[in-house]
Amino acid sequence: MPDRHAVALPANARCRVAFLLLPGFSLLAHACALEPLHMANQLSGRMLYLTRTVGLEAAAVRSAGQLELTIPEGLEAPPDAIDLLLVCAPTPLSYPLPARLNDWLRRLDGRRVLLGGIAGGTEVLARCGLLEGYRATLPWPRFDAFAQAYPEVALSRQLYELDRRRLTCGAGTAALDMMLMLIALTHGAGLAGEVAEHLACERIRPAGEHQHVPLQNGFSHAPESLRDAVALMEANVEEPLTALELSEHLGISRRQLERLFKKHLQTVPSRYYLDLRLQQARRLLRQSERPVGDIALVTGFSSGAHFSTAYRQRFGLAPREERLL
Repeated sequence: MPDRHAVALPANARCRVAFLLLPGFSLLAHACALEPLHMANQLSGRMLYLTRTVGLEAAAVRSAGQLELTIPEGLEAPPDAIDLLLVCAPTPLSYPLPARLNDWLRRLDGRRVLLGGIAGGTEVLARCGLLEGYRATLPWPRFDAFAQAYPEVALSRQLYELDRRRLTCGAGTAALDMMLMLIALTHGAGLAGEVAEHLACERIRPAGEHQHVPLQNGFSHAPESLRDAVALMEANVEEPLTALELSEHLGISRRQLERLFKKHLQTVPSRYYLDLRLQQARRLLRQSERPVGDIALVTGFSSGAHFSTAYRQRFGLAPREERLL
């Protein structure tokens, strides 16, 4: 079994890193991957990383935040001039990929170039058949849809994955953690720590940390009974518990449970629970291809009619209309 962290980057030579920016990419994720490399060069006093930017063509590309960047070169970039390619793409990836991108990525793979996916970049690699047999991750709202679409990929729910010749991560600052770990693996923990300190990063999060922090962890100052109640709700979306069952699990009265929600969340348990389930349903409608009837069942609705009515009351449109947006 190969070491998943045995990333074959040159430790004593300049590593040539190319960023492929696709329309709708995240500026934050791109910056979080790029800046640690530049800082490593600055702090080490050596050009450890040579970076370049590539697009589908040499033209302007627009980010998710509608900022346009001018890309100096397209897919004519020679594969033998790249050691690591990081694909930055939006998530979900809502447009088809040109065949020439598939061909170019496969040429890079044939040259033993390390391939990475940042945010939606993971889906780009999966669409091109370049993640089969690898562990990979991507932004957590896409977990269910990705697992269904690409069963041949060993989906991880971690912040990032370094598996042999593949590097993948979630969105935003997960890219920062991945690159800091890469620096640590190739040039030592000391340099990685210096880079993290200069970027005001409190610590380098290990890959094993999960991306999605459960909602109940967000009320660290709330009473333990309330946090436990929300944790139970999050763990029982498909088969919702009644208010009486919740209070029995918690060892408090139903009235006490209602007072906790009213005081700290300005709502009643049943309304909070329903909203939690509807938000999950909305994510599945937007991020997966599962039938609406299946989504109704996995979010605790016994009938499509009940689901549709509750969804329309909460979001102002029917579940099927959500799919058309």
